[in-house]
Amino acid sequence: MAELRLDGVEKRFGPIVAVDGVNLTVPPGTFLCFLGPSGCGKTTLLRLIAGLETPTGGRIDLDGRDVTGLPTHHRNIGMVFQSLALFPHLNVGENIAYGMRVRGLDKAAQARRIDELLDMVQLTGLAERNMAQLSGGQRQRIAIARALALEPSLFLLDEPLSALDAKLRETMQVELRILQQRLGVTTILVTHDQREAMTMSDMVAVMGDGRIQQVGTPLEIYRRPANAFVADFIGTTNMLDGIVDGNEVKIGGARFAVSDLPDELSDGDQVHLSVRPEEVLVTKAGCAPHPPGGRLEGTVAFVRDVGATIETHIDCGAVRLIAAASPKDRPEVRSGDRAMVSLPPDACVVLAK
Repeated sequence: MAELRLDGVEKRFGPIVAVDGVNLTVPPGTFLCFLGPSGCGKTTLLRLIAGLETPTGGRIDLDGRDVTGLPTHHRNIGMVFQSLALFPHLNVGENIAYGMRVRGLDKAAQARRIDELLDMVQLTGLAERNMAQLSGGQRQRIAIARALALEPSLFLLDEPLSALDAKLRETMQVELRILQQRLGVTTILVTHDQREAMTMSDMVAVMGDGRIQQVGTPLEIYRRPANAFVADFIGTTNMLDGIVDGNEVKIGGARFAVSDLPDELSDGDQVHLSVRPEEVLVTKAGCAPHPPGGRLEGTVAFVRDVGATIETHIDCGAVRLIAAASPKDRPEVRSGDRAMVSLPPDACVVLAK
């Protein structure tokens, strides 16, 4: 296991800043995801860590050693590319052994390691199989085995599951996470898939405009986003525009109590109020008491049943809210009904504009 440190890492391509002064520490054994939209700099940052790009500025330390200027093969990393980059003219065993052969390991040691890795990725006995005879999921496992063959200090994955169908992708997510936990290797995964990042990782680094917008556990990122970009990018949220007034936020003619107001905000400041759909409480207007906190009255515009979740869309004048509930907690409203919407104070996250 190795600790990774990035200190002011920057990458420019002419006038374009792809990575802008990134500071980050990845503790040993951590599974970290770089998550963000296309063009945010996550793959470029991964390539800088791997030594496939040279930083314009800053420093990269791996296990206490400055590797900023070292070539890839001197960094002791394993990497799985989005394209997998397997050799079609080599069989399974030869693909896995490629790095070991380059480093001069004897054939007996290579054979033992190949068998060990095939057992690890649940492909025992396939060393002689041709690559063309493998399924997409099997090729994925071979790429992982090859990357782990030299027992790297750092394991890097650049959207390696993006080409798989949905069911196989979820299966591989679980298998990869279990393998990482068993090996304890420090791992960084690049993905734009929020579900993948939130279900696989110990920590998530949300990237936007070449910067890390927030680093935290999946639950911290989802429940307490650091800014409007993170709140809007991660999952679905109700983003309401309001004005700070004491310990409340005014939205139109309504006032909303909040449990936590950032210190840098003061009366009169314009803010966003972010509330996740599952925190929004909906009842038919006039039919039930509501808990303390802000509330709005509106008309149910649409009810959508997506199996595990019931989505209720409510028009409240200039504001449209989405509420989400499980089927057993489905609100007793239909399209066209007047409804009362409550936003509990501890569910309201105030974000600076």
